[in-house]
Amino acid sequence: MARNASLSGFPEWLPEERLVEQHVLDTLRRTFELHGFSSIETRAVETVGHLLRKGEIDKEVYGLSRLQDDDGNTAVAAKDDPNALALHFDLTVPFARYVVENAGYLSFPFRRYQIQKVWRGERPQEGRAREFTQADIDVVADGVLPFRYDVELALVIAEALSALPIPAFKLRINNRKLAEGFYRGIGLTDTAGVLRSIDKLEKIGAEKVAELLKTELGASDEQAAKALALASIRTEDTSFVAAVRALGVTDELMEEGLNELEQVIAAAVKSAPGSVVADLSIARGLDYYTGTVYETVLVGHEQLGSICSGGRYDALASKGNRKFPGVGLSIGVTRLVARILSQEFAKASRSVPTAVLVTLADEDSWSDAQDVAAALRARGIATEVAAKADKFGKQIKYADKRGIPFVWFTDETGAHQVKDIRSGDQVAADPAAWTPPAEDLTPQIVKA
Repeated sequence: MARNASLSGFPEWLPEERLVEQHVLDTLRRTFELHGFSSIETRAVETVGHLLRKGEIDKEVYGLSRLQDDDGNTAVAAKDDPNALALHFDLTVPFARYVVENAGYLSFPFRRYQIQKVWRGERPQEGRAREFTQADIDVVADGVLPFRYDVELALVIAEALSALPIPAFKLRINNRKLAEGFYRGIGLTDTAGVLRSIDKLEKIGAEKVAELLKTELGASDEQAAKALALASIRTEDTSFVAAVRALGVTDELMEEGLNELEQVIAAAVKSAPGSVVADLSIARGLDYYTGTVYETVLVGHEQLGSICSGGRYDALASKGNRKFPGVGLSIGVTRLVARILSQEFAKASRSVPTAVLVTLADEDSWSDAQDVAAALRARGIATEVAAKADKFGKQIKYADKRGIPFVWFTDETGAHQVKDIRSGDQVAADPAAWTPPAEDLTPQIVKA
């Protein structure tokens, strides 16, 4: 893997690492498009007022300002100015704005995928960068979004992740209606506060979460115990329904969430057995989620954190009386790629796209060598021409150092030969017909 970047939190890949990242991006793009999602890209900046209207993420937002204003004075980012600009910290909030502004031109339900850089002012550590790539899919409706999309997105993400060179994963799914109804049923009215506390369960443990519930939200010992009992339920099938009902709490909203979660789990388990779990500890920290919530971890690498998360949001976007409910998931591409590289789950078969180096017999042969290269490129074979007519051994050494598998020779009679420098095999070849084996045409991503 590449040496540490000189600017912490802003990773840069070496060419062979970038090939792995491109493979991940291409795989996700192909899967999303097979399911009918259209690609969009939104601007990198939003207004501070728009970014901060959902969730408490002030410390994570990078403000954007010129070094000097129009009068030549040093400019200061106005944190309290809602019209000040800032870099987006995720792709969901910009997407909500995009939907509202373009509602008259979109066909609903609108299925979109978006792969872009985002920026967060977090403390850099393994799996957390300040600049990173996310890959999102969302379905948004005008008015009412059928619940079936909550199920469909779980299936799409399971398919996309299964196609990547990563270990087994667990798609952990919960429903905030279930959780909020349950808390309401046991007498805890600040359901958002309870969710924020439960969201810290894996970081600080059950004992400290119970203390938070009691000291900050006024929960009794019994209420705290019940909330933690709900969060402890994890099943790889729909048996969680009976486990929840066994806790003896009744609430209409809870029943609605229970029914929705049962549908998602039943379908997802059928499509991706062993990779899906109903996990009633999943809360998601952002306030805009209203129903199904998803988080995904790599088995054996849980300390990396969630590699894919999201959920249902019914009130994130609106325009007058029009509501645009949606459901979406976001894959942390940079986090995934960093782990793929550091653990060598996959690597590129070579570091350059070039398949063939056309050598020079002498300095006057450069023009003819370009003709050979053009004939090869016309058939999709990535080709370079040597820069100098060095000894053939030196030209072959250059190809080997670059990771180019084939070297092309043309003798004084105009006869062509191509050599596989890995095996030493050399054969006669026609620039208009010769093609390398399919696995050598482009760099391959080889799984460990």
